[in-house]
Amino acid sequence: WSFLGVFALVFLGSVVVLGKLDLLPSTTSDVVLGVPTSAPSIPLSPMRAELPLKIEIPKLNRSVDIMNPTTTVIAALDKELLKGAVRYPTSAKLGETGNVVLFGHSSYLPVLLVHNQAYKAFNNIQKLVAGDSVTVYSSDTAYTYRVRSVTRENMNHDGISLSVNEKILTLVTCDRSLGEATDRSVVVAD
Repeated sequence: WSFLGVFALVFLGSVVVLGKLDLLPSTTSDVVLGVPTSAPSIPLSPMRAELPLKIEIPKLNRSVDIMNPTTTVIAALDKELLKGAVRYPTSAKLGETGNVVLFGHSSYLPVLLVHNQAYKAFNNIQKLVAGDSVTVYSSDTAYTYRVRSVTRENMNHDGISLSVNEKILTLVTCDRSLGEATDRSVVVAD
C-alpha cells in the first residue's frame, strides 16, 4: 500500500506541475477519434538532397534500379547501364531544384534474346503521355512526378538542360534495336 500511495502522490504532483507549465493535452474537443481536427502549425523544413535508388513506371509495369556513378566518363556510365538506369552524375538529386536526369537502355528485341533486363529498363517510355505518373525512390522517400512531355530528339540534339529553376525529372533512352542509335526518347516530368 505504501508503494501505491507514493505512486499516487508522484502522479498527481506531476499532473499539477505539467498543468502549471501548460504541457497537458487540451481538454477541449480538438481531437476526433485520435486525429487532430486542425493541422499543427509546424514549419516545413526544406527537403534534403537524396540519391535516387529505384524508379517505377506503373503504366509500363516497370520497376528499375538506379545507379549513381560519380564520374562522367562514358565507359564507366556504359558499365553502370548494364545494371539498370543511371542518374547522370552532374544532374540534380531528388529534393533539389534542378533536373534529375536518368538514362536507361531500351531494346525491342524478343524476350528470348535479351537476358540482361537492364537492356529493357526504359522500353516504351515514348508511349507515356502527359499526366502519367512516374515514382522515384530514395532510401526513405517516394517522389512522384507527372509527365509533362514526351519527345523524340535527334542524337546530336543537345537539349537537356541541367540548370533549371524547378524540380523536374528527365528520362532518356536511345532508339536502338540493332546497330547505331540515331534518335532518343525524352520524357520530362514535374
